[in-house]
Amino acid sequence: QVQLVESGGGLVQPGGSLRLSCAASGSIFQTYTMAWYRKAPGKQREWVAFIQSDGRTNYADSVRGRFTISRDNAKNTMYLQMNNLKPEDTALYYCNVLGTATWGQGTQVTVSS
Repeated sequence: QVQLVESGGGLVQPGGSLRLSCAASGSIFQTYTMAWYRKAPGKQREWVAFIQSDGRTNYADSVRGRFTISRDNAKNTMYLQMNNLKPEDTALYYCNVLGTATWGQGTQVTVSS
């Protein structure tokens, strides 16, 4: 069974950057399509980006051009580089094995001056 642990969240000013990590253990990470989601207070959970096993990616319109998803299969880790952060990016960010009920515990990102 896959276990996921997110890290890298924090408080950043508008226009700043953060890199989130999602470390996976327990199974064959490189075969999975992995995704990032986020949930802001009072809003529904929102898909952010996914990366397939072959490296192909896709992004929500709200983050395209600012966020970059990547993976290092040798380290069983997925990343989300977030640049030009905006206050509306404030949320709890989760990683997910796409299409499954396998989630991490989340890492908080707060964008505020």
